[in-house]
Amino acid sequence: MSVKHALIPRPVSEYDLRLLRIFKVVVDCGGFSAAESVLNITRSTISVHMSNLEARMKVRLASRGRGGFSLTEEGKTVYEASLVLFSALNDFALLVQNLDNELNGEISILCSDQVALTQQLKLPEVIAYIQEQAPIVQPAINAETIPNIEQAILNGDAQIGIIPEYRRIDGLTYQQFYTEPYYLCLGRAHPLFTCDDAEITDEDVFNCQTVHPGVDVNLSGIEQFQKMNLSARAYQFDTRTPLILSGKYLGFFPLSYIQGFLDRGEVRLLQPDQRYYNVDHVIVTRNTGRPDQKVDLFLDAFSNVQASK
Repeated sequence: MSVKHALIPRPVSEYDLRLLRIFKVVVDCGGFSAAESVLNITRSTISVHMSNLEARMKVRLASRGRGGFSLTEEGKTVYEASLVLFSALNDFALLVQNLDNELNGEISILCSDQVALTQQLKLPEVIAYIQEQAPIVQPAINAETIPNIEQAILNGDAQIGIIPEYRRIDGLTYQQFYTEPYYLCLGRAHPLFTCDDAEITDEDVFNCQTVHPGVDVNLSGIEQFQKMNLSARAYQFDTRTPLILSGKYLGFFPLSYIQGFLDRGEVRLLQPDQRYYNVDHVIVTRNTGRPDQKVDLFLDAFSNVQASK
């Protein structure tokens, strides 16, 4: 009868965890090359670490070569197990942290696009409140795409996500905090720019090339987009703007982002009384079933700032 051996010697060492973290980053990045800049180590070093992990686990985790990077079936299993492992480690750190009466460490806040600058969010006032209540807590604020924000919250890599709502994912909690209209805009070089809104027909608008945000939109947005000539895609407002300024495309923007271009006459709204859709913005947190003092602090800060408006 054959004897089965554990893939990783027990107990799991700090070195095992380090190798598994590198493996996770490589998988998330889709290969050694993209992981190089994230890990800040060379591809040859990453290759050595991967080989060491495979040797310790006595299993081949991935194929790498001219055909590109791809996980073996065993590699897929180990990757999924590593997600569970690191999630459990994050939960443990959170549990221990909450035993301390004084909050410390980072509170990670991820915002999509330019949402951190919107007046409705009042993020500067929220940060000020957090610092007054917990002076040694360190805010870490970064911008990310919506899918990356959702994944970071699920993985426990961030505590707070601030995004436009377009879907709901199990394991996440959503709290709506404001609604903002997105208006159809066109650049000064566009043929319709000098036309009076009353003279522009539906057919004129539907024949124009239009930028789609590249993610699912709500029903209000679907109704706007369904008859339009969607011929470009750009989620970030910063990357959408050159398309509009080219004079070749129409695109939707919130006033919080586009106002400066409007003031300079570089862009105008197209029939704003009808060419818009409302977008609900939400605060996203992880639903762990346990209290998280940092999340509670942020939500308290947000509620107090909103109540003082």
